[in-house]
Amino acid sequence: MSRNAFQSFDGARLSYRAEGEGRPVVMLHGFLANSRFNWIEPGISEAVTDAGFQAIMLDLRGHGRSEASEDAAAYPPDVLARDGEALLAHLNLADYDLVGYSLGARTAVRMLVRGARPRRCVLGGMGDSGILGSAARVSYFEDAIQNGERSKTPQAAKIIHAMMQRAKLNPQAMLNVLKAQVQTTQTELDGVETPILVVSGRDDDDNGNAEGLARHLKDARAERVPGNHLSAVQAPELAQAIVGFLRA
Repeated sequence: MSRNAFQSFDGARLSYRAEGEGRPVVMLHGFLANSRFNWIEPGISEAVTDAGFQAIMLDLRGHGRSEASEDAAAYPPDVLARDGEALLAHLNLADYDLVGYSLGARTAVRMLVRGARPRRCVLGGMGDSGILGSAARVSYFEDAIQNGERSKTPQAAKIIHAMMQRAKLNPQAMLNVLKAQVQTTQTELDGVETPILVVSGRDDDDNGNAEGLARHLKDARAERVPGNHLSAVQAPELAQAIVGFLRA
């Protein structure tokens, strides 16, 4: 596995890992995570490469080994989607697949509505309200990060702060990432023709309903695997679902 870096559209230095050979699969991890936590440790990237694909795992801006500025100006609207587009351009990828989990899935959707055309796309840990009503989810995280035990959800805030500490994340950078989120409209989704798998844990409705999201897309189906929003990435069934869909 190789670790690489490139300059995004605005000069920010972003990190990505590449593993395996074959058809490129660009993989975008979730909020408060990184490529290692979401893809490598659970064995998902290994399953992808064993199936004959190349796993290209981007550390999203503010996460992992990518640049994590505290300057709000470094996080314009749709910055994560623009970073994804910059990675495609850097690697000169025109024929590829796209996989995202949670925030990575929302980023993948933003890339799709902005014109990205992967052969196939997997949206993990995502539902209808996480795309069409993402402002509420953003507010939930902002409250938890800023107010901690004084937030509206103190128990969840405790977990969120523990995740930030584990991943060595800068709280201000995380708030900047949240403020850069752009809500997607149904009109935008209507223009997406890429075949899509929406896959979530059976106990995961954190970002709304997976089946509901699939119904809002032209060419999509939903699948459930064991687990909740945090534990589903550890389920072998998630890796199997991703690989099975990409192989089709």
